[in-house]
Amino acid sequence: MLYEQRDLPIFQNKMYDSINDAISSPRGDMCLVEDLDTGLVRNAAFKPELMIYDRSYQNEQAVSRSFQEHLDNVAKIILNTMGRSELVEVGCGKAFFLEKLLSDGVEITGFDPAYEGANPRVRREYFQPGSGIEAKGLILRHVLEHIPDPVAFLDQLKQANGNQGKIYIEVPCFDWICQRRAWFDIFYEHVNYFRLSDFHRIFGNVISSGRIFGGQYLFVVAELSSLRQPVIDETDRADLPDDFTRKLDGLDKSNHEPALIWGGASKGVIFSLLRTRAGLPVKAVIDINPAKQGKYLPITGLQVVAPQDVLPDLPAGSNIYVMNRNYLDEIKQMSNNAYTYIEVDHD
Repeated sequence: MLYEQRDLPIFQNKMYDSINDAISSPRGDMCLVEDLDTGLVRNAAFKPELMIYDRSYQNEQAVSRSFQEHLDNVAKIILNTMGRSELVEVGCGKAFFLEKLLSDGVEITGFDPAYEGANPRVRREYFQPGSGIEAKGLILRHVLEHIPDPVAFLDQLKQANGNQGKIYIEVPCFDWICQRRAWFDIFYEHVNYFRLSDFHRIFGNVISSGRIFGGQYLFVVAELSSLRQPVIDETDRADLPDDFTRKLDGLDKSNHEPALIWGGASKGVIFSLLRTRAGLPVKAVIDINPAKQGKYLPITGLQVVAPQDVLPDLPAGSNIYVMNRNYLDEIKQMSNNAYTYIEVDHD
């Protein structure tokens, strides 16, 4: 076993209207292992029957300028490798990225049974054999880490697309999590944790691959027809550093000054939860996403607030824990660079 953590929220991006519902929200265990046949890293304690996504799930990051710049880079990779027509986005969510590509004149169709919008280019169904579309390229952004059997899922997509075409995949990077000792980046919601080398074993023909979004995500563009069952590479075994939780273990237990956290998404949920369990209080959690503000985080019951709800009364120089360094410049600008900013994902 690589890593173990008990009683994590099963959804780190599910927001609650009441503090009681948040505190009593469903929990699951993390038992991170490397599959000895495929070499893929997964949560062996994952229970897919617990995962029911609904409208209270809020994973929208596009309100951030920094994240929009990331999406610009993703679009360039896709258009350069797969072209501007006959594209399909699988699991397009709220369709922000699809809308962006459409506005750039790209010909694309989205598939997501949970889609809530009104764009006729999005079909509220799964992309599967019989969907009636064989695309030049499939886009799969932040979906595969949620799928219990990722290779079987990719094979379904391959069959649905007539065993041809390219696929763009984007997922969190497990190597980055290990290198940054990012214990706050291990979520129940993510059943899989991928390394770049995994995709070179999953596909025989990788057209392009690399790290993006400050190294936090990895991407791969591959030929669907080259999909194969991965086999573990004994020279490239997955492992966590011995001091993976050093930043958690090293928290100053004598400092009971309540922490102010900026970032009420995945990292902020786990950071505030494990910090609280270590006996260190959290004062408030800031997030610029209006859909999160006023809601409560799972298990801790911490309320998410807007910057203007906290900053006017916060003394200059106070500590603010920044959950994602990719947003640091943006956060400094919004808070007039008046505070001490602690990057939790520093080297």
